[in-house]
Amino acid sequence: MAGGWTRDGAVSEQIEASISDELARMKARRMPSGESLTHCAECEEPIPEKRRVALPGVKLCIDCQQERDGAAPSRGGINRRGSKDSQLK
Repeated sequence: MAGGWTRDGAVSEQIEASISDELARMKARRMPSGESLTHCAECEEPIPEKRRVALPGVKLCIDCQQERDGAAPSRGGINRRGSKDSQLK
């Protein structure tokens, strides 16, 4: 059910497009490859064997990886709604 001057199904199409865009972005992320390190490349703490087996090619310990993931640059969102309220924010 679309509102305003949009055609029926437009909202669903927008949601599906947003999901497809995010899935493509996640697939494009580079995953570790090669042999895992025994010690973290940043803090030199030992990397647990279970982590090295679960993620082949891992280079960082859990703490350093979480810190790096938290510092990811924010992406600008795409306004798919097209309403005045969403454009003013």
